[in-house]
Amino acid sequence: MALDLDTLCVQAGYTPGNGEPRQIPIIQSTTFKYESSEAMGRLFDLEDSGYFYTRLQNPTNDMVAAKICALEGGTAGMLTSSGQAANFFALFNLCSCGDHIVCSSSIYGGTFNLISVTMAKMGIETTFVNPDCTEDELNAAFRPNTKCVFGETIANPALTVLNIELFAKCAHAHGVPLIVDNTFATPVNCRPGEWGADIVTHSTTKYMDGHGAGVGGAIVDMGKFDWMAHAEKFPGLTTPDDSYHGIVYAEKFGMGGAFITKCTAQLMRDFGSIQSPQNAFLLNLGLESLHVRMPRHCENGLAVASFLSSHDKIEKVSYPSLPGDRFYPMAQKYLPKGSCGVVSFEIKGGRPAAERFMKALKLAAIETHVADARTCCLCPAASTHRQMTDEQLAEAGVPAGMVRLSCGLESSADLISDLEQALAQA
Repeated sequence: MALDLDTLCVQAGYTPGNGEPRQIPIIQSTTFKYESSEAMGRLFDLEDSGYFYTRLQNPTNDMVAAKICALEGGTAGMLTSSGQAANFFALFNLCSCGDHIVCSSSIYGGTFNLISVTMAKMGIETTFVNPDCTEDELNAAFRPNTKCVFGETIANPALTVLNIELFAKCAHAHGVPLIVDNTFATPVNCRPGEWGADIVTHSTTKYMDGHGAGVGGAIVDMGKFDWMAHAEKFPGLTTPDDSYHGIVYAEKFGMGGAFITKCTAQLMRDFGSIQSPQNAFLLNLGLESLHVRMPRHCENGLAVASFLSSHDKIEKVSYPSLPGDRFYPMAQKYLPKGSCGVVSFEIKGGRPAAERFMKALKLAAIETHVADARTCCLCPAASTHRQMTDEQLAEAGVPAGMVRLSCGLESSADLISDLEQALAQA
């Protein structure tokens, strides 16, 4: 039977048999025993499913990945060591030297650096487009060697909302998939696959874990993109893989399994960015309450954004669920239940005033973190986006004096009181 998302958060991914552990077991083992070399050989040839080395796959990880896959409505999923690894794997699974990416300019600073600097050194070029560009402007960014389009549902920290339907339409018109990082919204507030996204990524470190306990990432394939229909663009999926005796992933595993199988068999094999089983276990504990926590994060976010928007020391507030925000109409379309608990704002007086404000906070801690049960904040231009130029910061919607406040699960009245006293000292 079809289950509600609330039930999937609690139950999906693992069904214990008679006398088996009720909680997902932690399979804390690097290796797995087999009775014969032939049995293990079938695993190495991708003829059988199973486990032989945790660098590639682990049962605990696969159970948790299956839950995230169910939450996003996908056909296959995998965990990675971090959200950064998830985005790199998702992109590199399709791109190689000489290829091109179309990407929203309003994304997390670490991802921007990954794409614009590190992947550029690998010979992969990127054209960055404004997240609220027109259809014509977006189409103009494509090249014959474009292999995918990338964006974030809610950009970190600019809080722009991606027009997923438009980006998917243009991507598909050019025969490539849309990859969407859904970290801030989570599948509780938005399922990008329902709007046309083909691959969804997450930094599970954030709301999915929710307690700052374990770093991790996830990739989910929606199973809707027909790789064979665009075979010439994706030879890694549609032509024989010599490292696996000539397997053609798109033929052997179909639209629903080719992408994740290749990502696991090739990239996880070679890069080894596996999430630890212990972290996957902690992640699952967070997922079990995700549907309960997200509404509270959003409630606190809206309360704080409303307070800040009327304060005389605040220059500007960005929060897509706040009426009057320029992305409010887009949020109402894609995020009708709420956006997230993160509020970005500029204090009059620029970076010096922002630094005085943050130093005066008592409940909110200054951390390189976000989307936690505890409220935290930072100045992105001085930390997560520090490697970007002033021009790049402006293009990404991240002014030098911006403060990113991640509202936790505390009382909204206490959070507002803390902000009020800190602003008095700004």
